[in-house]
Amino acid sequence: MEFGISIGHITALDYAQHGERLGFTRCWVTDSPLLRSNLFVTMAAVAAQTQKIQIGAGVAVCGMRLAPEAANGLATVNALAPGRIYAIFGAGNTAMRMLGLRPTGAKAMREYVRTVRALLHGEETAYSPVPGGDTHPVRFTALEQNYIKLDPPPPIHVASNGPLGQAVAGEIADGLCTTYPRGGTIPEALGHAQRGAARAGRTLPKNFFTAAMVNMLMLEPGESLTSPRVISEIGPAVMTNFHYLVDWVRETGKEPPVYIRPVWNDYTAYLRERAAADSHLTMHASHYATLQPEEARFLTPEIVRNFCIIGEPASLVEQLHELERQGLNQITFHPPFAKRYEVMERFSRLVMEKM
Repeated sequence: MEFGISIGHITALDYAQHGERLGFTRCWVTDSPLLRSNLFVTMAAVAAQTQKIQIGAGVAVCGMRLAPEAANGLATVNALAPGRIYAIFGAGNTAMRMLGLRPTGAKAMREYVRTVRALLHGEETAYSPVPGGDTHPVRFTALEQNYIKLDPPPPIHVASNGPLGQAVAGEIADGLCTTYPRGGTIPEALGHAQRGAARAGRTLPKNFFTAAMVNMLMLEPGESLTSPRVISEIGPAVMTNFHYLVDWVRETGKEPPVYIRPVWNDYTAYLRERAAADSHLTMHASHYATLQPEEARFLTPEIVRNFCIIGEPASLVEQLHELERQGLNQITFHPPFAKRYEVMERFSRLVMEKM
């Protein structure tokens, strides 16, 4: 099992360096222009300030830039740290909704990833900036000028919590990223990827990489799920998943999950009281980093259990070994911003060193 950290702030490069020293092998760089630093600038800065940690665009948002620009960004950073760069492409739940847009659909994501991957392998490929529009051939040219590096080509993974996106990963990508447990079990996710691979006429390669964003809650002995420490440490991550469900219910018209329903009406009433023209921004502004004090009351033990991997360190080691047996290769988690060093160090000492 590999372990990753996540960074989104150009002023926090020491966090990536410290993670490398502690034994974290992957650094995910977030992509949300109204919430975090620029994706490729931050990746380049991490590449310049670290020695061996793998640096990934994670999760890079398909709707945020043209596919050739994304390929160029990855290939440019690959020139700074050859063989240490990879990308995870996803629909962009938070980043796109903060722009007032919907996340990218599976069909468009497939075409986007196909274009990026072809360019990174030095191929010429048919491309249209408009879905369904006229295509024309594109490829990197003037490679003798060394403005990018394609050898080795950065691996491309697809991030999705649903069967359609997970199938896209199996069709055309080098790996799959899901959110656990929200994105289903690891065997279920891999099953969807395998079906996508079969549809494309390929078998998943042995090195097909499976990663997950998890909400990791390390309990103290005898600690309850309602303790102030628990709520402050895991609350930002759990509420981020809660925010996702608000958008999902609004867009699909479906009922929220059973474990959310006891507080759902109260929470939606709370949102209505604060509704404003910029609500698409304010609801997501705390994304994984902070917890609004008035939202803490909605985090019931049942909700926390359904969004997290929970246990004292020894139990977490057992659970992670089981996920590894199921086919999971790597996890990354987002500690709250103010406690990120404390949580990272405690996890490294009490869990990673026992694996």
